[in-house]
Amino acid sequence: MTPGGSLLGLARRPGDGLRSVLANCSARGLALLGVTVGTIVVARLGGPAEVGIYALLRMLPGLVGVLSVAGLPGALAYFLAPPRRGVPRLAPTLAAIAVIGSLLGTAVWLAATPVIAPVFFPHYPVWLVALAGLTVATQLLLTLGKTALQGIADQRGGDAIIAAEEIGFLPFYLAALWFGAGGTLAVVIGLGLADIGVGLAAWHRVSRRLGRSPVRLLRAVLGRPDRQVAREVVGYGMRGQIGGVITLLNLRLDFAILDALVGPAALGAYAVASKYAELLRLPGTALTWVTYPRLAARSSEAAGRHARRLARPTLLVVVVAAVPAVLLAGPVIHLLYGGRFASATLPAQVLIAGMLLSGAAGVASGYLYASGRPGLNSVATGAGLVVTTVLDIALIPSHHALGAAVASTAAYLLTDGLLLALLLRLTRPTAEPVSTRVGQTPTVGSTP
Repeated sequence: MTPGGSLLGLARRPGDGLRSVLANCSARGLALLGVTVGTIVVARLGGPAEVGIYALLRMLPGLVGVLSVAGLPGALAYFLAPPRRGVPRLAPTLAAIAVIGSLLGTAVWLAATPVIAPVFFPHYPVWLVALAGLTVATQLLLTLGKTALQGIADQRGGDAIIAAEEIGFLPFYLAALWFGAGGTLAVVIGLGLADIGVGLAAWHRVSRRLGRSPVRLLRAVLGRPDRQVAREVVGYGMRGQIGGVITLLNLRLDFAILDALVGPAALGAYAVASKYAELLRLPGTALTWVTYPRLAARSSEAAGRHARRLARPTLLVVVVAAVPAVLLAGPVIHLLYGGRFASATLPAQVLIAGMLLSGAAGVASGYLYASGRPGLNSVATGAGLVVTTVLDIALIPSHHALGAAVASTAAYLLTDGLLLALLLRLTRPTAEPVSTRVGQTPTVGSTP
């Protein structure tokens, strides 16, 4: 691989790396637009409380699902990359983990419904909270299809699914309202049907890219699982899952605490603030998505060199973009959501400060996953989780949404700073060369 050529230095033709990142940013921008439009419609029809419920139902079932499959979404891209894709009985092993985990996650949600309903959904019937548990499996169907596309290097298909998974909610939600479903029931139906439709489209794309019909792909995954392969997948997935779950908690734990301590109306305003500020996280998220599978197939030395070189420009891009984002927060929120959401402006501006390192941190995270070090990613995100938990509990009771924003900003800056420090330390030019390749199949316990 030659060091020059593209922004990422990873593409076959000059400019491909930059185009890949821009394409993924565009897809995530469309997804965020879909979430924004959906939130606006829910806000106009149901108010801040309904927006808060919508935010919780997009977060909690997904968290249960990822936990129940032992981090399989994060492991798929690693094990479906070319160096490992041909491992015997890999497909039925991955399928077995997915199916068993989906059933387990749904069962856990149903069993926990009497506990979580009074805490997070106190004004809604228990049967409706139980029905929302079905989205544990539907979200996994979609998420695994999306990450499978990432693993087989189908970026165009993966980008389309990233956009469609958020855009798909609104038409199903409106259809449910048209047929007489109540507000929150319509939200549950819209989320579930969007997951199923987009998830099936993702798996159809996977079968086409692999040159198999959906029937042949189904036959391939119905084989006998391999215990050793399962241990390696679960081992990698669990190390990565810790970081993935902690990242999700860093992003959304404040949602749950704010809802439990203050109520869904405050959560609705804060959800609007978070979505606005997270525009600045798009470049970092896109870089993690694009660099992870590409770096996983390269030597450790080359991967580290290119990741290090990419960190500085991505840091500058986000810092520059933050200035107009802060200045436009009030007018944009008022224009889109109306006067009832004016309290979201200051929390949004505070959260923007927490996004300043996210671009460079996205590169660092992609490098750690690609080099078989997901545990280090978990260490950094774990430190942020401690900060956000302590500050959420201390600040939310008296400062509500603003307290949650301050807590999250502190956690984001700490986590992203640690990730960037790890990247710089592991890729120092004076460090000893690593003899193994980044793409080597891991064994349980071989990496942090």
